[in-house]
Amino acid sequence: MGKITSFAELAVTPERKVALAIAEAGLAAIDTGAAIRKWVKKESDAFSIGGGVIRNEEYERLFVVGVGKCALDAGAALEEILGDNITKGIILDLREGHLKRMKTYAGTHPFPTEANVKATTEIIELLAECTPKDLVLFIISGGGSTLLCQPRNFTYMEESKLLEYLFEISAPVEKINVLRKHLSLARGGHLAAYAYPARVISLIFSDVPGDDIEFIASGPTVKDTTTIHEAEAIARKYKIEKRLGFKLHLLENPKDEKYFKKVKNVVVVSNQIALATMRDEAERAGFKTKVVTHTLHGEARKVGVAIVKKVRKLSARSVLLYGGETTVTVRGNGLGGRNQELALGAMKKIRRGELVLSLASDGRDNGNYAGALCDIITKEKAERAELNANDFLKRNDSSRFFEQVGDMLVTGGTGSNVSDLIIAIKS
Repeated sequence: MGKITSFAELAVTPERKVALAIAEAGLAAIDTGAAIRKWVKKESDAFSIGGGVIRNEEYERLFVVGVGKCALDAGAALEEILGDNITKGIILDLREGHLKRMKTYAGTHPFPTEANVKATTEIIELLAECTPKDLVLFIISGGGSTLLCQPRNFTYMEESKLLEYLFEISAPVEKINVLRKHLSLARGGHLAAYAYPARVISLIFSDVPGDDIEFIASGPTVKDTTTIHEAEAIARKYKIEKRLGFKLHLLENPKDEKYFKKVKNVVVVSNQIALATMRDEAERAGFKTKVVTHTLHGEARKVGVAIVKKVRKLSARSVLLYGGETTVTVRGNGLGGRNQELALGAMKKIRRGELVLSLASDGRDNGNYAGALCDIITKEKAERAELNANDFLKRNDSSRFFEQVGDMLVTGGTGSNVSDLIIAIKS
C-alpha cells in the first residue's frame, strides 16, 4: 500500500498509472522513518550517525530535539533505534503524537500561535541544561520556521499578521526568510547557541530548493550569514511598520564561532533524492526521462502552462521531472495551494497524450489534498460540467475545481517534506 490513497480511483489509464507509480516512488524515497534508519544505526557500545561513530563513553546524556513536519516520524524511528540511549527530548511537529522517551507537542503552520511559542520555550529550557559532556541530536525539517516562534517585544499574533501581509503582496520567499530569521530567539543559529557547550549533530530534512541549510526551518543550528541590517532594509522596502502599524523589534542572531565549532549539520533527505528515484522508476517503465530542475520557481499557473509547452515538443514515451516551489499570487478567497493551481493552469493547455501531476511532498497543498493531476480526461470532464478554469483561477479556488472533476491527489500527512514534486508525461 502506497501513500497516495486516491491511487485506485485515479489510475484509469496506463499513463496515469505510470505517473502515480513515479510519484509513489518519490514519496517512498524520502520516507522519514526509512531515512533515519539509514543514517542512524546502533551497535553494542556505540551508534553511527550522520557518517560518524559515537561511542557510549563519549557522552553522559543524549538529548533529542525534533522540529518540523518530519519530527514526529523521525522521533519514533530514533526511539526504535536508540531506545534507552536517549535521556530525554522534545518533538515539535504539526501533528499530535506520543513517544515513550520524549515529550511531543503539536504546533501550527503556516501561521504561529501560542502553542508554538510555548513548545519553543520548552525546547530552549531543555537546551539550557546542556553541559560539555552532553550530546544533542537535532532533527530539523520544513515547517520549523513557523514552529520556532520566540519573539522579543513582539507577539506571535503580530508575526502572523506580518506573514499574511507578505504572502498577500507575493514578497519573494528569500526576503520573507531573512525577516523570519531575525524575528525569533530560536531561529538563525539560536538553538545551537543554547545547546553550547554540548556536542551537536543536526540531521536535516531539506524542503528548500538548493538545500541551503541556513534557510531550512530558518537554520536553527546553523551560523547565520544574514544580518539585522539586511532584515531592516527588507522591512523598509515593503513599508511593513507603516502598513501594519506596529514595530518589528528585529533581533541579531549568534555570530560567535564558538557556538558552532562542535556542531555538525547533515542533509539526510532532499528533493534530489526523490527525483533520482522517480527518474529510475520512469525509466523502468520504458520512458525516456529527464530531471529538468530541483529548484523550480515562478507563478504556479504560469509554470503549469510552460511545462505543457515543453512536453508538447517531446517525442512519445517521455517524462520530465521537476522539484521546487512555485508561488501563488492571492487574488481570491478560494481553497487550494500551488500544486493544484499549477495543475489547473496546465489543464487549460493540455492535449490528448499529455499529463501533468503536481504533488506537495508533505501531503498538504494548503488544505486536505496533496495536489492534483490533469490530462485530457480532466479537461473533458470539466467541459461536460461546464467548469471554466479561468473562473476558478481568479478565485484561487483550485481545490473546488478538482473536487468536481475528481482528479485531486490524496495522501494525508506524509511525515515527509522536500518541497514539491512535478511529473509531466508525453505518452
